[in-house]
Amino acid sequence: MYRFIKMHVPMCVAFKRTDSLIPLQAAHFCDPVTSRIFFVSSVFQSMVHLPPEVPEMTLEGFQDVLSNERPSSYMREHNQLNGWSSDENDWNEKLYPVWKRGDSRWKNSWKGGRVRAVLTSDSPALVGSTITFAVNLVFPRCQKEDADGNIVYEKNCRNDSGPSPDPYVYNWTAWTEDNDWRDGTSQGHHNVFPDGKPFPHPWKRNFVYVFHTLGQYFQKLGRCSVSVSINTANVTLGPQVMEVTVYRRHGRTYVPIAKVKDVYVVTDQIPIFVTMSQKNNRNSSDEIFLKDLPIIFNVLIHDPSHFLNESAIYYKWNFGDNTGLFVSNNPIMNHTYVLNGTFSFNLTVQATVPGLCSSPSPRPPKTTPSLFLAGGKPLELREIPVENCKINRYGYFMATITIVAGILQVNILQVTDVLTPGPQPDDSLVDFVLTCQGSIPTEICTIISDPTCQVTQDTVCNTVDEDLGDTCLLTVRRAFSSPGTYCMNLTLGDDASLALTSTLVSIPGRDPAFLLRMTNGILVFVGFLTIFVTVIAILVSKSSNWKKENLLK
Repeated sequence: MYRFIKMHVPMCVAFKRTDSLIPLQAAHFCDPVTSRIFFVSSVFQSMVHLPPEVPEMTLEGFQDVLSNERPSSYMREHNQLNGWSSDENDWNEKLYPVWKRGDSRWKNSWKGGRVRAVLTSDSPALVGSTITFAVNLVFPRCQKEDADGNIVYEKNCRNDSGPSPDPYVYNWTAWTEDNDWRDGTSQGHHNVFPDGKPFPHPWKRNFVYVFHTLGQYFQKLGRCSVSVSINTANVTLGPQVMEVTVYRRHGRTYVPIAKVKDVYVVTDQIPIFVTMSQKNNRNSSDEIFLKDLPIIFNVLIHDPSHFLNESAIYYKWNFGDNTGLFVSNNPIMNHTYVLNGTFSFNLTVQATVPGLCSSPSPRPPKTTPSLFLAGGKPLELREIPVENCKINRYGYFMATITIVAGILQVNILQVTDVLTPGPQPDDSLVDFVLTCQGSIPTEICTIISDPTCQVTQDTVCNTVDEDLGDTCLLTVRRAFSSPGTYCMNLTLGDDASLALTSTLVSIPGRDPAFLLRMTNGILVFVGFLTIFVTVIAILVSKSSNWKKENLLK
């Protein structure tokens, strides 16, 4: 006994094979006369004589070509995107061949190597806003796109294959000189997208991009970089996948050169980022801050499409230290913790978005029979837009903040020259007397720079070994090799904080006039000493002669 399952469809061409609905061991064919689809169990295939003029249908759809990971039922759950088409449409595989991953033909799809496509987006996107996807083609080494859109070899660049006598990798301009391509005016069968839609006129782009997401596709001509934007009002919340396939012209057909996909996220919560900064804080990224110094909280809303520009936005701050709840319309807030410890910081951002919202009518239960209008069509319950409606969207941020003691301030009390007994050293020594507030430092660094404090000349860091007790009073001695004006930066630090102060230091040079006067003085003194010794010698000689004369008498 033969079992046939038959179903009536308006036209054979409207039927598309859906593997999930066909048994694993079954054959199917379409009778072009009766427009009926027959499914025959494989047990009886050998006993059924199919008409030789009726070949088996092998229609390929966009969903079969572009998506290999999600079942088609998943794709049907999403609403229509504006300007996009359903991936149930047919794909012209003869004009746009499909190569699976690992196909050896990929190796020869481009001269000089493989082309890589980089897909990025400004995800995450708040539902209702616009998300933009950008595709950039990365060509093999020594290849680039020129001003006319042709792909050329870079001058003075050598790759593994050596220099090429032809400056063009692909010369699209030469191809457009063909009568079938010129100015895009031809109605040739090759001048169309994969679904058969004609190229826009005039077209002067070299690559065909096919974007695919949510069971829908979008076709676009472009150069080495294109972008596509979609409104997320009809997009299901959560992570989604965008896939892009890129083709290049090859004579009167097309060749795939790159495929890429990326995950994007649509959310009903406002994407926010909070930066926290504090003076003297050594590392803000560890969320450890100093007591008795204000912390600056800055809220950044991720809204690249400016969807919230007309919205009223409020910020609700709870710093977790029993100071209460603060509400403001300013994204920047300062707060000072006066106690050490760990605190839970919570921020809620509320945006009141103006526009149309829907008032959905309740759907009848599954057990309720469908309602029919005149003509036999079922009555569909649709969402009715309500004017002057406002929707509140919220964003949340939480952080655990640790508050510790730190160095709050450092001051220079005195700057003095150091005078040493004996010969003066070549370097000028200067003492800096410092005082600080807060915790006791464990290290001190000095940076000597030019008078503008821009060009560093010397950096010295030392640990603080002496026991300062509860009083922060330090003396730092530094040497300056030559006279001039210097910018002196002094930094006191511990594990959690860094405190900085600066001053200008003027180092005088040695006075040449003083050295000349001192030398002349020494010479004069030596001259007087010589005359004095000579006079004494003469007097002694005369005295000795006088004594001798008296003895002779």
